[in-house]
Amino acid sequence: MPAWKKSGNLIASTAANLKEAIDKDIPHVLIDVRPLDAAEKEHIKGAVSIPLKELANAKDKFPSDKKAPVIICCNTVKASEEAFRIVRKWGYSNLSYLAGGIEAWKKSGYPVESLALKTAIEYVPKPRQGEISVEGFKSIAEAKPSGKLILDVRDVDEAANGMLVGAMNIPTSDISLRLSEIPKDREIIAHCVTGVRAEMAYHLLKEAGYKVSFLNANIKIDKDGKYEITKE
Repeated sequence: MPAWKKSGNLIASTAANLKEAIDKDIPHVLIDVRPLDAAEKEHIKGAVSIPLKELANAKDKFPSDKKAPVIICCNTVKASEEAFRIVRKWGYSNLSYLAGGIEAWKKSGYPVESLALKTAIEYVPKPRQGEISVEGFKSIAEAKPSGKLILDVRDVDEAANGMLVGAMNIPTSDISLRLSEIPKDREIIAHCVTGVRAEMAYHLLKEAGYKVSFLNANIKIDKDGKYEITKE
């Protein structure tokens, strides 16, 4: 996934992922790049209207935090790609587009609004429920206590490039289907690359009754399991 992102390739976000972010009040930026009249007719809660024709000149409206999760909403792949390329050039590392746009959202049975759209982006990172300190995570990674398990929720291809010694790899997207593999008699500590997917995994596991926390930081791991953690 990191190499895919660095190559500038499109990254899709599902309607279910966006719904979870909204329901869990996980800070994110949702940009509706459809024409204003279409966006006003129906849009997703919290969406900010910046029509595609105006997007290239809207850089100053975006958060200074380049780690902010930004999701592009449009109904055509071509427009989604164009919007993605524009915003990607500005350095946002957690950028994606809503797969299938608002039509996929509605087909999933999720609600839309017809209230006045926001025209200003408000992104305020919040203290994360369930976040473990970097020092606490390092202590567990080094000591490997028997009552705790580090869960690597990166994609399989990412984990293949290096994992923490003793960690288990189950991608966030697979957790709901593989709960039986995750021991309930151990405290679970989730991590990904930046903390975004780890936070999603945290909520999934919390709802399933696990004692769980997650690392909200950047982590790089080499083939030998050596790691470097940076907190932005």
